[in-house]
Amino acid sequence: MKLRCQLRLIVCAVVVPVFAAAAFAQGTQTPFEPQVGQAGKDVVWVPTPQALVEKMLDMAEVTPQDFLMDLGSGDGRTVITAARRGLRAEGIEYNPDMVSLARRNATAAGLSERATFTNADLFETDFSRAQVITMFLLPQINMKLRPTILNMAPGTRIVSNSFMMEDWRPDLTERLDECTAWCSAHLWIVPAKVAGTWQLPQGTLTLTQEFQELSGTLGSTPLTDGRMRGDAIAFTIGTAAFDGRVEGDTMSGRVTGGVGGVFSGTKQ
Repeated sequence: MKLRCQLRLIVCAVVVPVFAAAAFAQGTQTPFEPQVGQAGKDVVWVPTPQALVEKMLDMAEVTPQDFLMDLGSGDGRTVITAARRGLRAEGIEYNPDMVSLARRNATAAGLSERATFTNADLFETDFSRAQVITMFLLPQINMKLRPTILNMAPGTRIVSNSFMMEDWRPDLTERLDECTAWCSAHLWIVPAKVAGTWQLPQGTLTLTQEFQELSGTLGSTPLTDGRMRGDAIAFTIGTAAFDGRVEGDTMSGRVTGGVGGVFSGTKQ
């Protein structure tokens, strides 16, 4: 009986320090710290310079009424900066450690209600509800996303750190001064789809569309300077400049130069 009690004391003496050591290890576990160049699912992680984050949001002309989604949100800086400007913003990030880090950063900034983060694959994410998309992805990833982006609502603003979308040329490119790496940003505005035949009081308007650029004829007269900017349409026929808006199968606007006046049209 005495021997049995002694054995129990020995076991307790061994077990208690083991549990204490495990609890201490959990309490002192080093917080996750991302490393520049760490591998991800589709890209390595490189943070966007804060000055370029600000530039990208300026280029998109964000307002507190916008909902922004950042594809590949990393440590959350773009989402948090947008929230600081009064937007609701959501980051999509595949790495759960980065998602946890971004959430901690948003909480520390007092912005966790407006800056949220989702652990998800961006190719399986519905981002059609966003008015602004930001991204720092490789060109091949941009190209995989491009068909989805082009089907978003006209006027959606897309801003990319450094990388392009091949033959879809940006509406605007800007570069930071006194910058050595990751210094440029590109803005695209999703254009309304207007290719086809439209009937205007001035005649039959036939449009061919290549992203935001338009060519075609009004009657037999070729149009020049044809361009879409979201749902805004502009083109010139001779000396007459047409500027208007497209809504579904209708367009309307004003004509300056030529005989002037207004115009409206219906898609045939």
